Amino acid sequence: MKMVPKMLSPLVKDWAPKAFIVSFKLETDPEIIISRARNALEVYQHQVVVANILESIQSCVVIVTRDSETKLLLSQDEIAKGLVIEEKIVEDLRSRHTAFICDQN
Repeated sequence: MKMVPKMLSPLVKDWAPKAFIVSFKLETDPEIIISRARNALEVYQHQVVVANILESIQSCVVIVTRDSETKLLLSQDEIAKGLVIEEKIVEDLRSRHTAFICDQN
């Protein structure tokens, strides 16, 4: 495996400074996930981190912004019906993106 450069910093600072930018953070330790997500928001100055833990990657995420943490969960009923967590992530981010666009105008 080769190391690849981090692209979030130039994306936010140079390529798309006015864009709604989302990053993803996957951890194995639930004790550090929120602090790591908040650190990414501080370092890169973007809008949202979708944070999740490896063991619950398909059923739980936390949407982290500078001023909020929103937990998205799939219930056992939703899992049985075939829903996937990405559907909830997309709906949440769509709503946040719409608000972001409205705030820019």
